[in-house]
Amino acid sequence: MPVIRRTLTTLSEFGNTSKICKVSFSQSNRRLSNSLFDIHPNVSAALSARKPVVALESTIITHGMPYPHNLRTAQLIESIVREHNAIPATIAVLDGQIHVGLTEEQLQRLSSSSGQSVKISRRDLSPVLSQGGTGGTTVSGTMIIAQKVGIPVFVTGGIGGVHRGAETSMDISADLTELGRTPITVVSAGVKSILDIGKTLEYLETEGVTVATFGETKDFPAFFTSKSGHMAQYNVATPAEAGDLIVKHLSLGLQSGILIAVPIPDSEAGVGEDIEKAVQQALVEARRNGIMGKEVTPYILQRVYELTEGKSLDANIALIKNNAKVGSQIACEVAKLTQDKETSYQKSRCHTVNTRSKPPFGQTESHARPVVVGASIVDFMASIMQKDILYHGGTNPGSLKQTYGGVARNLTDCLSRLGTLPIFISAVGEDSNAENLLNYCRHMDTSYIQKLANQQTATYCVVLDSAGECLLGIGDTDITMAITPQLVGKFEKEISSAPLVCMDGNIPMDTIDYICDLCNHYGVPVWFEPTCVKKGQKPFLSGASKSITYISPNISELRNICSVLDENISTSTDQSGHTIEEVIALCQMVLQHVYCVLVTLGKDGVLVCRNSHKDKPSSSTESS
Repeated sequence: MPVIRRTLTTLSEFGNTSKICKVSFSQSNRRLSNSLFDIHPNVSAALSARKPVVALESTIITHGMPYPHNLRTAQLIESIVREHNAIPATIAVLDGQIHVGLTEEQLQRLSSSSGQSVKISRRDLSPVLSQGGTGGTTVSGTMIIAQKVGIPVFVTGGIGGVHRGAETSMDISADLTELGRTPITVVSAGVKSILDIGKTLEYLETEGVTVATFGETKDFPAFFTSKSGHMAQYNVATPAEAGDLIVKHLSLGLQSGILIAVPIPDSEAGVGEDIEKAVQQALVEARRNGIMGKEVTPYILQRVYELTEGKSLDANIALIKNNAKVGSQIACEVAKLTQDKETSYQKSRCHTVNTRSKPPFGQTESHARPVVVGASIVDFMASIMQKDILYHGGTNPGSLKQTYGGVARNLTDCLSRLGTLPIFISAVGEDSNAENLLNYCRHMDTSYIQKLANQQTATYCVVLDSAGECLLGIGDTDITMAITPQLVGKFEKEISSAPLVCMDGNIPMDTIDYICDLCNHYGVPVWFEPTCVKKGQKPFLSGASKSITYISPNISELRNICSVLDENISTSTDQSGHTIEEVIALCQMVLQHVYCVLVTLGKDGVLVCRNSHKDKPSSSTESS
């Protein structure tokens, strides 16, 4: 699929101005995607725009935690990365192809594949790919892939190390040798105390790996405790210091990595000490029971889980969450410094940057057309005439009416009748419902609607009683899940030149994220129509809301959106039971994320709230 086309100067080249080699990242991405790699559109767009991306491993999903804890943790970690203004890129192998960034369905599949997934390190990548296998990438496997696609920061829980007794067993994790030959920064909670931490640090020194603690001291953490009794050579006190370290390291063209060890949060320190006691007890029991080699680690982890009554799992999740926050902050600093350095370099070489000036909303370029993305639905309305409704097979006299809807289709219909000629990106099946809908929409440009084989056009049926009140609704809208980032990405050129992009809440969350990221890059305002109380929450669950300009909920949808921002907010669906004071208070919460909120209040009209100086009037477009 098309990706953002920009030219990237590699970080290492900033250190050698005598020979400047530029590579087209979009071409590199496309080449990888067409062979062994499948790069998620959100990740591809972020990398091309030099936005912060955080690599995440997947063995924690396939081998690190039981289901459903693994799925929830993976979703939570990705959410934390987004909250801190970075793009998550969970890396895994599915059916013989490397995936950089996973969809919700792929996360679900991977998390429930216990016993069927391979643990993929450097040695395993080629065999698993050649055999069409599926598995989770370890620290070393993830580092290799992240480096190949240009992601400099990788977050994990803890790295492997030198095992106790390695002087005879030679049991040393491949993570350490990978750190010695792959220029990736790994953010972790240090090394588990079941390993020989002293020998691990010695081995990293031999491999030329820069080891730094995050915080005010050089005390090297031991996963569940903030101090292992060993000291790191360096420390970075802030994300900015860490970012500067990484950029300078990459600028030198060194082929070794960096390990940044983040101590356990103070809130978990007490629990961590209890877990450490259980670790030591489990080590003694392992020796007493003659457990050796590869059997030691799984035995100890299971025994610690039993001894702590599950607290070790909770602490593990807390550690990874903290690492994700710190790693995302560091990734943001790396991206900022990289962009600043590239800009400085371009100015020094008297290069002109080809920028595109966006017209204000409402002042469109002659060729620019608004874009609408979302559902096309064939609606059926059944109205029952009599008050006494017959159930259990009884026939009720009434009327049946067919109409055409879908929030995005309705928006496109209105915009078309206003003469703006919008581009409508949607999906229908190859069936009679699609033909009827397209025939009805002849006044619209339907050339961007994708007709998908073996899919049914979305339909919705609502049943009304004799008073016109809704009894129930039945929807078959699975096809809206086919409006993927890949499908929308075909029309990147149209989106980049649009004066406005509208999308409805029917489309998948990762498509919403992709559209918001793309529009943010090109400076295109986004209008989000929530569609319903649950779907309206999507941008606020993923962090995409920060790229939304306009949102138009009703009062029920507004309450549900705010319940994501503050769990104490009521999610009442009562459309009439509101006050203007309540609506304004809710809007103020949402305005921390978007520029303008338009709340439809039924018979009470529409309330418009926006972020602006009190003396600045609304634009003519908003006023109208």
